[in-house]
Amino acid sequence: MNIQIDFNCNKPVYIQIYQALRNKIVSGAFPYGSKLPSKRSLSADCGVSIVTVEHAYSMLCDEDYCETRERSGYYVVYSPERSFPSGEVISEKTSLQTSENISVSSDIPFSSFAGRMRRVLSDYGERILMKSHPNGCPELRDAIRRYLMRSRNIEVKPYQIIIGSGAEYLYGLCIQMLGRERIIALENPSYEKIREVYTANGAVCDMLEMDSEGIRTDELEKTSASVLHVTPFHSFPSNITASAERRAEYIRWAENRNAFIIEDDYDSEFIMTGVAPETLFSMCPDRSVIYINTFSKTIAPSMRAGYMILPERLLQLYNEKIGFYSCTVPMLEQYFLADWIDSGDFERNINRMRRKNNMKKIMSP
Repeated sequence: MNIQIDFNCNKPVYIQIYQALRNKIVSGAFPYGSKLPSKRSLSADCGVSIVTVEHAYSMLCDEDYCETRERSGYYVVYSPERSFPSGEVISEKTSLQTSENISVSSDIPFSSFAGRMRRVLSDYGERILMKSHPNGCPELRDAIRRYLMRSRNIEVKPYQIIIGSGAEYLYGLCIQMLGRERIIALENPSYEKIREVYTANGAVCDMLEMDSEGIRTDELEKTSASVLHVTPFHSFPSNITASAERRAEYIRWAENRNAFIIEDDYDSEFIMTGVAPETLFSMCPDRSVIYINTFSKTIAPSMRAGYMILPERLLQLYNEKIGFYSCTVPMLEQYFLADWIDSGDFERNINRMRRKNNMKKIMSP
């Protein structure tokens, strides 16, 4: 195979091979179902070790361009009609004739997504037509509980988990539960929709300035807010991650004022190296922190499902003030998410996306 390797450039050889094979697959030089060159023949053609070629093939498999078949080799599983790996933009022909292109932020192949949906339909049958428990189906809440124990050092009971249709809906539940008359402190700058949801519900927002470690100490001291909404892992659009000292300061602030913290754990799954910083909820699980996260970035933007975790002290208040609400996520999606999480595919997909983002950093000039 004609793959030109530049041994003098800074780009690793396995990435050069990966890029060349990926481009040939996407361009149609290797169509869906075709067999790719063996590791031995490709290593000989490129003048590199078999291990180097194996690394490139491993990346292609991780991103669902190809798959390995025992005692047979590597076969292309990418097709524009079947999957959208690596966040590719869907072509105009397949965009349901809308005027704008659709970008898929997740690298889950549609065929995999559809196959699991079909399995859920088969396994659960008419149960997907039943009304959900107001706080979400037990299967999903229990799956989330186990996932949080594995990944974020958060240990809660399933009844502390509330399922809702995305972060904005959950913000609204929080302000209705805590009281619309409250002043809510927000990071400045912050995601604009957070402020819009709270003000639409009648709350007053106090914007607190940040430094490189999070919300400034003097800003916390002077605010009269009794609720603090923070995105400590990856504040948007500043990209600031709160330091361990500042996180502890947030907790002390809430305890001293008998206030509450709404922890929006946006983007925490995509830490590139090491372990994600400790959540505020895990630092103070019984008192003042409400934890919120969603699946729209880890699975697909159309998956309008998220969850919040309440400290036990707030459960009675929640049930008294807003416990009458029905769950806003369809049962089909809830069963799908429970199955996806418990199967391990959810975490495997996150790992693929981490590797893809790492690779982009390596390849960037």
